[in-house]
Amino acid sequence: MKPPLLTLTGARLWADPAVPRGDAFAGLVDVTVNGEGRVASVVPAGSEPAAGARVIDLEGRWLMPGLVDHHVHFTMWAKHRGRVSVAGTRSADEVVDVVRGALVDHPVLSLADVEPLVGSGYQDALWPEAPTAQMLDEVAVHVGQYGRPIVLISHDMHSVWINTAAGGRYGMPGGLLRESAAFDLQIALETEEMADPRRVEVLVSDAARAAAARGVTGIVDLEMADNPLVWASRVRSGITSLRVVAGVYPQHLPESLARGERTGKRVPGTKGRVTVGPLKIFADGALNTRTAWCFDTYPGTADFGHAAQARGDLQRMLSDARDAGFEVALHAIGDRAVSEALDAFEASGASGSIEHAQMVREQDVPRMAALGIFAGIHPEHMLDDREISDVVWAGRTHRAFAFGDMARAGVNLRLGSDAPVSPLDPWLGISAAVHRTRDELPAWELANALDLGTALRSSWASPAVRVGVQGDVVALDADPSGMDFEELREMPVALTVLGGRITHDAMDA
Repeated sequence: MKPPLLTLTGARLWADPAVPRGDAFAGLVDVTVNGEGRVASVVPAGSEPAAGARVIDLEGRWLMPGLVDHHVHFTMWAKHRGRVSVAGTRSADEVVDVVRGALVDHPVLSLADVEPLVGSGYQDALWPEAPTAQMLDEVAVHVGQYGRPIVLISHDMHSVWINTAAGGRYGMPGGLLRESAAFDLQIALETEEMADPRRVEVLVSDAARAAAARGVTGIVDLEMADNPLVWASRVRSGITSLRVVAGVYPQHLPESLARGERTGKRVPGTKGRVTVGPLKIFADGALNTRTAWCFDTYPGTADFGHAAQARGDLQRMLSDARDAGFEVALHAIGDRAVSEALDAFEASGASGSIEHAQMVREQDVPRMAALGIFAGIHPEHMLDDREISDVVWAGRTHRAFAFGDMARAGVNLRLGSDAPVSPLDPWLGISAAVHRTRDELPAWELANALDLGTALRSSWASPAVRVGVQGDVVALDADPSGMDFEELREMPVALTVLGGRITHDAMDA
């Protein structure tokens, strides 16, 4: 056995105030992680430290399992962090104003083979006017950069607004692209950006460090890429500060199967950091594009949204995934999509999660629990979408983002950000799940709030800091119990540990 790696002394194990505890560790404890990267002991503070271990005194800081973001698109997030933000804009004209400023601030010397200006974050569902290619063409002319491609990715990534130059570059019509066309353009953009892998590697490494600074020890990466292969390369290049569950898409499944992969299998050569994740499948679209598939029509239309798969095809895809050893992460936002997803899980015997589950019928909540299907929830989306939800789901918002109902019914929850849709920061999602507001607006549908303990446990890498679990922990400078929404969102993280190795240290900050 390898010698102990790390001992954290003077730790205060965080305890859910809603759950009585009578264990021996109500006071300060010392926690040792062994050379195998697992918790070897949790003993009362003041015990003799393990020989050979590095010792860090937490001085009474609160210790809990490391945090996992259960739904990210990591390469997109890494690149998004440096893109132009058009979030919070209320109209196409406001976006054009932001783009004008960005073009002025980031001029180009030559339009020959120039990089596109890429922005993200808009929500156009309630805009008074439709975005057009001409609007972006005109602003580029105004600042003397006509011919420069402009690509604007929506908040939910289900639509992309491009100018004529971008359309020519990527072989698509200018204007607003929805769903599959939007995804195709983003894949083309990513392929182009990946032409300089060293640049992407730097961005990914920076994003991984930033995640660790918020207490993150693991992610489920659902990037539209051959993720097991991508992350194996990243680990070899030295990006080892996160555990990664690497999702697979149908278009990459043949290669994955040829490598002998299945959900839960470790990816060779990754030092145990990367395991194969679920197969990602879509059942519908998104709320902002009004393509989320619902039982009720969208206001003023005869449109119910969009089924991404025919019922028989969906069941077949889940059956094939089960036979191949894959769990399924099934994107379903509208209540019809969620219901059809549950039917497919039940008929196929597949296991996995429903991702988003933003609108669910009352009778489908206990079904989800009975089938053992996880709900991948993204609480920040609720706050991003509360305005459009009040419009397009009027009279039904008590069933929207129904985290509390799901938890009370026994559905197992997994919190995620869906970064870059929302920032990769679990404390934002935890705060949103508990308080259901982030500003001066009143809490939205507060009856469906989660208690703090449930929100945290749905974000943890392990059930508790105890002997035998992986030594992935986070130390906090403050007790999250009783915090208001602002305090939770800004939670000070003192130390993040992955398998006994320090990935973030702000102890002396």
